[in-house]
Amino acid sequence: MCGITGWIGDPPGDTTVIEKMTALLHHRGPDDRGIFTSPSVQLGHTRLSILDLSDAGHQPMVLGDLVLTYNGEIYNFRELRDRLEGPFFSNSDTEVLLHLYRLHGDACVSLLRGMFSFAIWDTRRRRLFAARDRLGIKPFFYRNTPDGLAFASELKSLLELGRPPIEETAISDYLTYRYIPTPNTVFSGIHKLPPAHTLVWEDGRTTIAPYWAPPAEPTIKKVGPAIEQLHELLGTVIPEHSIADVPVGVFLSGGIDSAMTAAYLDRPLTVTLASEVPHRNEAPAALEVARHLGTRHFEHSAGEPDLDTALDTITHLFDEPAADSGAWATYTVSSIAREHVTVALTGEGGDELFLGYKRHGLLGNERLTTLCRMVAQIIPPLTDTGRSLQRRGLTGFERYAELSSGFTRRQKRAILSRRLSGDGRDDLWYFRQHWRADLEPLAQARWLDLHTYLPDSLLTKVDQAGMAHSLEIRPPLLDHRLVEFALSLHPDLLRSADGATGKLILRTLMKDRLPAGHLDRPKIGFNLPIRRWVKRRPEIFRGALDRLKQADIIRSPKISHLGGEQIWSLLVLDRFLHG
Repeated sequence: MCGITGWIGDPPGDTTVIEKMTALLHHRGPDDRGIFTSPSVQLGHTRLSILDLSDAGHQPMVLGDLVLTYNGEIYNFRELRDRLEGPFFSNSDTEVLLHLYRLHGDACVSLLRGMFSFAIWDTRRRRLFAARDRLGIKPFFYRNTPDGLAFASELKSLLELGRPPIEETAISDYLTYRYIPTPNTVFSGIHKLPPAHTLVWEDGRTTIAPYWAPPAEPTIKKVGPAIEQLHELLGTVIPEHSIADVPVGVFLSGGIDSAMTAAYLDRPLTVTLASEVPHRNEAPAALEVARHLGTRHFEHSAGEPDLDTALDTITHLFDEPAADSGAWATYTVSSIAREHVTVALTGEGGDELFLGYKRHGLLGNERLTTLCRMVAQIIPPLTDTGRSLQRRGLTGFERYAELSSGFTRRQKRAILSRRLSGDGRDDLWYFRQHWRADLEPLAQARWLDLHTYLPDSLLTKVDQAGMAHSLEIRPPLLDHRLVEFALSLHPDLLRSADGATGKLILRTLMKDRLPAGHLDRPKIGFNLPIRRWVKRRPEIFRGALDRLKQADIIRSPKISHLGGEQIWSLLVLDRFLHG
């Protein structure tokens, strides 16, 4: 895991700016730093040594006319290396990638299994080729410059070239989605490279193209063969994701996904974050799993953070508004895990692929839909109860959008300034862009989660929170082979008929591999106590609303009946805009 930077076209004669851009990513790679310069390109790299800890893995790496700066892990690099002629001067996946590109050109990216973002400069052709992994596990930001292109692993590096104006439409999108959808960022002219896409810069032109698309139509309907295939895949993929020349562990919560990840490894080191709130504490369940599997287990308790500290930390982490309140827990457990390991495996992706969220259970019960639609007419929409009923009373695309949004269209019209709420834009454009009307509701939800929330919110949180502590976090359930398999499973294999229980196939697979009763535990999140904070420190919330009103973002600071998600979204937005 590393940090990458680059400036292509006509960078300045000295390296002051690229060195500053790269230094800002020191946390992503504290073990080494490198700069490559030529008349038309400057590339930077910070290294977190995971494979081949020697100086031979130094980057940017040069092979003939090719120069590479690369972030991530290629899990099949040894298999690929065996197919290549060499000669090789290191044991790193970095060098394998360079040889692969020299042999296959742009098509090399389709041969990779792993998580990555990288850029290869061809000094002879004056051409840049960049790519981001299939699921968007690793970030890649870029911006056009007057004479070329600049890119980096994090927004903060690109701001060294000048801070662009904030994009107003991005603020509106943030309130809808609780993140800013790809390819946009909060800054005008700075973009995210979408997952499973390549970027080519040549002759002053930037071309972006997809290189992978997963299957959408479920084809597997029999549980027996599906379980056998899943077991075989997990037995291959999870150990593959543990390759490293440094200590590796597993984030262990009380859920199925992380326990399953640990179960397919040989007595791994496990780390759990204990909550001081009894009904939110998953540590006892995690300890039970750890003892059952015989892991080397470490448990650490996390006190409740101060509101100002949490806001400042999260604002600094993301460089743009992002309202996932679970980021604090990921940030904290990453700090703790770094005391024991350099690499941590997680269960990210399990809920999205195997329909584990509570909202998935609300997407198929039509009788409940009709009843809730009737009752919602008499309950205020900004109350938790009213919003819940309103969501349950919708169908199809609208129901998914309501269940997955921060502020709904109705709520935004009620509180946003006319400047932001009256622009005529389709608030749900991002969901609509990825919507598959040919799929049944649960398959549609799985598809949308995979293409929107997963890369833009969940994986962004995991990358930034882990990298803040120089910790490489790997989600083996998002290996593209597992993703393709999961999408081929009919939803009936994943969710009970009444919608109450998800991940059915995982529960069946793991029933004899985990402690009795573990699979029946309700899902528990590790969220911030937002309502309690607001009651204790009402002046912070009132101040935030006043500033947002003065900035012509909301209409009135007297907003009642807001839920915790909406409160946190506004607090984060205010802290980002006003420090």
